[in-house]
Amino acid sequence: MLRTPGYGYGLLEALAAAGVAVDANTLYPLLRRLEKQGLLVSEWNTDEARPRKFYRTSEAGEQLAAVLLDEWTALGRSLTTIDSHTEGDVR
Repeated sequence: MLRTPGYGYGLLEALAAAGVAVDANTLYPLLRRLEKQGLLVSEWNTDEARPRKFYRTSEAGEQLAAVLLDEWTALGRSLTTIDSHTEGDVR
């Protein structure tokens, strides 16, 4: 969700709209940790009355996201294969 710059509260709203409820007290430390690990970059926007810190995925974050997505997709395929081999079995 942060491939385009976004700020914390907007990210909370977008995640909630997608059905992923996250508490602000969980999200903000996670954003800082991901930034410290080099997976996000941030900058302050002071154009508005209230300054906001905007985050976006770094190049390293994009690369990691691609790897994790590939692994998630492979896991899904494996689960589908297992499920199709157990059709009719008592679960």
